[in-house]
Amino acid sequence: MKKHYNIAIVGGGPAGTTAARFAAARGVSVVLFEKDREIGVPVRCAEGVAEDVLAKYIEIDSRWIASRITAFGFHSPSGIEIAFQSATARGCVLHRRLFDHALAELASEAGAEIYTKAYVHSLRKNGPKSTLGLRYIGQEKEITADIVIAADGIESRIAHLAGIKTKLAFRDIEPCAQMQLANIDIHPERCDFYLSEKWAPGGYVWVFPKGARTANVGLGINGIHAGPKSALNYLQDFVKEHFPKATVLTTTAAGVPVAQTLKQLVADGLMIIGDAARQVNPLTGGGISAALAAGKMAGQVAAEAIKADDNSARRLTSYQKEWEKTYGKESRRYYRLKDWVMGLTDQDFEDIAAALAKEPPEEITLVKIFKQAVRKKPSLIIDVLKVFAGL
Repeated sequence: MKKHYNIAIVGGGPAGTTAARFAAARGVSVVLFEKDREIGVPVRCAEGVAEDVLAKYIEIDSRWIASRITAFGFHSPSGIEIAFQSATARGCVLHRRLFDHALAELASEAGAEIYTKAYVHSLRKNGPKSTLGLRYIGQEKEITADIVIAADGIESRIAHLAGIKTKLAFRDIEPCAQMQLANIDIHPERCDFYLSEKWAPGGYVWVFPKGARTANVGLGINGIHAGPKSALNYLQDFVKEHFPKATVLTTTAAGVPVAQTLKQLVADGLMIIGDAARQVNPLTGGGISAALAAGKMAGQVAAEAIKADDNSARRLTSYQKEWEKTYGKESRRYYRLKDWVMGLTDQDFEDIAAALAKEPPEEITLVKIFKQAVRKKPSLIIDVLKVFAGL
């Protein structure tokens, strides 16, 4: 480990490793620190992503793909099932450990140095540079960097240490829990969603297949409903009700930001990406696609700033402008839909399902589903058309 790097990235998720790859490929020195012992572990993710989006950032290896998704199912509280296929939307459920390893390998091949079990605990400005204090396999170390990229997740110590306001309102965070279940009956090419206040108040339950009889089964509850009954308690009750004979292979829990993107993504010598920047779809909680996009943007901008010998916020702001141009409006639309959907009751879900059950399955689309969901607030119809057009 050297004493100084042009760019130091904290966090080895898809955002961090993608930033490392695109920055290092431009010939600057890059180091990435991951606090866990292994990149991609533990998996705190439903692992679903759209294949066409994934292909924009990396050549897809079939070994990463646990299941390919061609259909979607929605379940009302009473058990009405609405299933449909999309002619245009194709997704996949990943083996995140393998996928994240591949992203890290690409970053390493581009020239980035990667250290695991490296916990960054302090950040201080030292003129135009930053000094990071870290604990690496039991040893205290310090390094300096011209630019620090915070990719350290929802709790983002780095953004907080840099003085960026990262506090989330309860309604903008979802406590989540997930189990990987085996020995269950599922649709191996269909992602299913269960909607009910009794199962996941303010959120939803997902069943994402990872094989013929294996799936990620998880849920998120909105933060305003967090209390004596945890997300894991809700999940245990759901699994007992719907998959009583399942074998639990893994259990994980995490918080997911379902907020609007941070207003400040850069400062002098600092950039914030991924979950740390709240670059997550506020409606679904999905973050892989946004992490890859933000990582590429930030990595390229950071490298060019180093070459120009200018790590000022003014120079780095081009990353924030690019994010706003490509994802900002869409994210705000998703947020408005999230705010409305989280207030729906079980009776609302039943009414939506009953109306859609009258439609021929081949005519059901995500647009129709969400137009039903916001029918009592017509002003949101434009948002639905904008974000789901063609699906």
